[in-house]
Amino acid sequence: MEIIPAIIAKDFAELEAKIKLVEPHVKTVQLDVMDGIFVSNVTWPYARNCRERFSVELSRERFSVDLEVHLMVDNSHQVLNEWLNSGVKRIILHWEAIKEIFHPRGDRPKGDNLIKQTHNSGKEFGVALNLETPISVLDNFISYVDLVLLMSVPPGQAGQKFDERVMAKIIALRQKYPDVKIEVDGGVNAQNAGDIIKAGADFLVMGSAIFESEDIGGTIERLQNMLATEYR
Repeated sequence: MEIIPAIIAKDFAELEAKIKLVEPHVKTVQLDVMDGIFVSNVTWPYARNCRERFSVELSRERFSVDLEVHLMVDNSHQVLNEWLNSGVKRIILHWEAIKEIFHPRGDRPKGDNLIKQTHNSGKEFGVALNLETPISVLDNFISYVDLVLLMSVPPGQAGQKFDERVMAKIIALRQKYPDVKIEVDGGVNAQNAGDIIKAGADFLVMGSAIFESEDIGGTIERLQNMLATEYR
């Protein structure tokens, strides 16, 4: 079980400041990246014309935590190379943005190459599914995926209410693929975290529950202690 803070930032200064706030308390931080096309919101590095420097800014030496990037961008497979040159550990692409190449009738060689590129660069490959997307879309390539992120809200905005429908998906995914790593993102907080872990999740992504608290470090540590006590 691991709590992963999610960061939405307009520029690198904001991103770096937020990472520093949680860095002493967690192993991994998620960077939410949005292009204003796949979702309506726009974040770093698409906001303020700062895409040209992000691979340098995200060097492995800058931060002591592992970084994963959740790409909420259109045609995300076309920008994958940019992220392979950065210091992130894990790259998560939305199935809804790459379904043309991973669909059973799609360009499967291109999809296989996408995953191979990611693994050859020493990074993990994750796939995110929107709430309405069935887990059956993973059947043809799940054995090559390091992690599945299940959205429990529509992607693109912080502070949304957790949708209970995702619980059945967590249970079904865990039963169908016992060894897959499951991450849940959207509306996760202290009240529902235990039930999500009990359903079968490995990683809990939290944004507002952490960054809107008055004591960020204390909030993270209380959550970690609660879950460790109940689900060790």
